[in-house]
Amino acid sequence: MTLHLRGPVLLGDERAAGEAWVVGDRVTFSRPAGGADDELDGWVLPGLVDVHCHVGLAATGAVDAATAERQALADRDSGVLLVRDAGSPSDTRWIDDRADLPRILRAGHHLALPKRYLRYYGRELRAPEELPGAVREEAARGDGWVKIVGDWIDRDGPGDLTPLWSDQLVTAAIAAAHDAGARVTVHTFATETIDALLDAGVDCLEHATGASPEQIERIAAAGIPVTATMLQVDRFEEIAAAATRYPVYAARMREMHARRHRHLRDLFDAGVPILVGTDAGGTIGHGRLPDEAAALVAAGLPASAVVAAASWRTRAWLGAPALAEGAPADLVVYPADPREDIRVLAAPTAVVLRGTRVA
Repeated sequence: MTLHLRGPVLLGDERAAGEAWVVGDRVTFSRPAGGADDELDGWVLPGLVDVHCHVGLAATGAVDAATAERQALADRDSGVLLVRDAGSPSDTRWIDDRADLPRILRAGHHLALPKRYLRYYGRELRAPEELPGAVREEAARGDGWVKIVGDWIDRDGPGDLTPLWSDQLVTAAIAAAHDAGARVTVHTFATETIDALLDAGVDCLEHATGASPEQIERIAAAGIPVTATMLQVDRFEEIAAAATRYPVYAARMREMHARRHRHLRDLFDAGVPILVGTDAGGTIGHGRLPDEAAALVAAGLPASAVVAAASWRTRAWLGAPALAEGAPADLVVYPADPREDIRVLAAPTAVVLRGTRVA
């Protein structure tokens, strides 16, 4: 099967080709001798990336394979062809054998402590001192990533967000991951958690809603990406309303909710790379990356920057190919340029995965 893509074919920032072809499961920019079996017209993007997604996880914890399959299909049909699974209690290795499902880069289990994260979601260590060893184990299970829960509400303490780990353990854990050839991303809402992560050389921050102006400057200077997860942060008022027993925590969540758009713009304006991730798999449904992208634009980010972050920029950061000669044919076709109107992402003309039109 040979497919003619009558572009524009977006290759990267300010780079496009007028047309391309899919021959087998690969992209080429040289016209095949035998012509094309089919044609697609429109704006062609490298497959979208959901960089904070939990295939195999639901609100009650691990799900069965049939449910995980439905989750992955929902992501695929939205144009997401690469997932960085930011923690899952399920073994989803079987997905690698399915040519019709998105490619996944796994981070193993979330690493947390008892009663210091969502029940049934993560791997709860018996003692904080187990963290570096657990990081090494999860690095061996994952695909180059480890996910640590940096802070959560301390119900037995102040009833507010507090770090789970000492600064020394954070440093040892991130060093252990790096020694194992893995990168570390950390869930963090609280201001108090971030400096130790930056000191230790963390590779990515999830949410980072508590980052102070000084911390934002440090994050930008270090070039550390932040996954904004606006769909999740939009729920902070709802989360606060349910936390009636913890008024201090509820007040903090409300404050972060109220300034969420300004905070995101501050990160972006400082030069922090903003990644696009839905946080699907817990209380948020799969297949919502176009909604996350629209939320980022509604908060004040340029649509062109959001589209780049949802596609070729994050692919390059993850070490995954975009659209180039001989690259895997993972791409999405749109009827108009989503950099001009982010709503276009919600209505792809075609989704092509491993050279096959799947949606």
